[in-house]
Amino acid sequence: MMPKPQQQTEPTAQRTQLAKRLSPLSVWALSLGCIIGWGSFILPGTTFLPQAGPAGTLLALAIAAVVMIIIAFNYSFLIKRYPYAGGEYSYVNATFGARHAFIMSWLLGLCYLALVAQNATALALVARNVVGGVFRTGFLYSFAGYDIYAGELCLALAALLLFAALSIRGVKLAGLFQTVLVLAIVFGVGATLAATIDQVGPQAFFAPRPAFSPITPPLHGVLVVLAIAPFLFVGFDTIPQAAEEYHFPPVKTKGLIILSLVFGALIYAALTFLASSTGPNALQGWDGYLNASADGIEGIPTFNAAQTFLGLPGIVLLSVAACGAILSGIVGFYMATSRLLFALARDGFLPDWFASVHPRYRTPHHALLFIFAVSAIAPFFGRTVLGWLVDMSALGAAVAYAYASLVTWRHARCEYKTAYQLTGALGFAFSLVFVILLLVPIPGLHASLGVESYVCLVLWIVVGAIFFLGTKRNRQGRDKA
Repeated sequence: MMPKPQQQTEPTAQRTQLAKRLSPLSVWALSLGCIIGWGSFILPGTTFLPQAGPAGTLLALAIAAVVMIIIAFNYSFLIKRYPYAGGEYSYVNATFGARHAFIMSWLLGLCYLALVAQNATALALVARNVVGGVFRTGFLYSFAGYDIYAGELCLALAALLLFAALSIRGVKLAGLFQTVLVLAIVFGVGATLAATIDQVGPQAFFAPRPAFSPITPPLHGVLVVLAIAPFLFVGFDTIPQAAEEYHFPPVKTKGLIILSLVFGALIYAALTFLASSTGPNALQGWDGYLNASADGIEGIPTFNAAQTFLGLPGIVLLSVAACGAILSGIVGFYMATSRLLFALARDGFLPDWFASVHPRYRTPHHALLFIFAVSAIAPFFGRTVLGWLVDMSALGAAVAYAYASLVTWRHARCEYKTAYQLTGALGFAFSLVFVILLLVPIPGLHASLGVESYVCLVLWIVVGAIFFLGTKRNRQGRDKA
C-alpha cells in the first residue's frame, strides 16, 4: 500500500507571521493581473497569427484554458491542505522531500523574477506609443542588439522601486491597487474590442482572411501556441503563493482560479481579434502582412488596429489596458516571488534574512528588497537578454504544474478521491507534454527554447546545484534543532 503523504501540522508561531488581509476580489485580481502581461499585447503579432492564424489561435487557447482549469482543480485541492506561503514548494516538500521541492522552486523562482523585470522594461514600449520618444533619451550603449537609453532605464527603475515600496507597506494595499489595475485591463481591452466590432463586425476575425497560417501546417501552428500555454497562463499559480494571507476560507480559491483563467483566455482572444481585424486578404499570408505592418506603431498589430479604427482614443484605451497589465504583473510577481523566497528561507534553503517580516506591515520586506535589487539589474542588459530568460518561464511553470499535479494524484490516491486522481494524472500528463515541447526540438515545429535560452537554463541549474549543496549544513542544523 502506498504510504500517505506527510500532512503538515497546524502552523507554528513562525508560520503565522504574515498578515491575513487578502480578500477574494484581491486574490482574483492577483491571478488575472499576472496572467495578462505585456506579452498578451505583442504575442498575437509575433506568434499567434504568424504561426497559427486566428482559427488555430482560438483552438489552441480553448484547449490551453481547459488544460489549465484541470490543473487549477489540483491547486484548489492542495491549497486546502497546505494553506501556507510558498504554494508549490509547501506541497512538494511535504510529499516528496527537500530535493524535489528545491528543484521545482529554483526553476519557478527564475520564472517569476524574469517576469518582474520584463514587465518593468515593457513600460518604455508603451510610453513610445503614448508620448513618443520622451523617455528614449540619453543613449548609453547597445547590448545584444538592444539600445539602452537613460530615460527608459529611469522609467523601469522608478516602477520597480515604487511597487517594491507598495508591496512592503502591506498586502491589503497591494491587493487594492492590483484590483484597480486589473479593472483597467478589462475596461481598456473590452472598450477597444467593442468599438472595433462596431466598426468592422465580428466576421472580420476570419473572412476573407486566412483562418490558419499558410506557412505552417494547422496542427503545428496549434501546438506552437499550446507549447507556451504555461507562459500564457502563468500567474494563476500565484494564488497559492499567498495562501497564508487569505482573509477568507481557502475553499473559495477554486472558483477564483477558474474565473481568472476564463477571463485570461477571453482577453487573449480579444487581443488576437484586434490584431487580425486589419489582417491580409485571402491571397496574402499572415507572416507577410505582419512584416509589412512592422513600420506601424512599433510594429504591434494590436495597437495598429486600435489606431486604424479608433484613432487616438483607441491608442489611449489600449495603452491604459497595457499599463494596467504591466503594472499588475509587477505587483503580482513581486508578491508571488517574495512568498516563495520567504518559504524557502523558513526551511533553511536561504539565509534567515529572507524570512524576516516587517514589524509593522507583516510582509517579507527583505525578500521584496532582494527582488527589487535583482530586477533592477536586468534593464541594463536590455530586453534581448531578458527575453532569453523569459523564454524559460514556460518551462519553470510547466515543471511546477507537473509537481503540483503529481502531489494531487498521490494525495487523492491515498484518500480514495477518484475525481482528483483523474485531474492529478491528466495535469501531470499535460505538463509533461509542455516540458517535452519546450525542451525537445521537433523538425518543423518552432516550439522549443532557443540556443541562448538553453545556455541560460544550464547555467541556472549549475548555480542551483551549488546553492543546494552550500545550504545543506544549514538545513541539517535546523533539523537537529
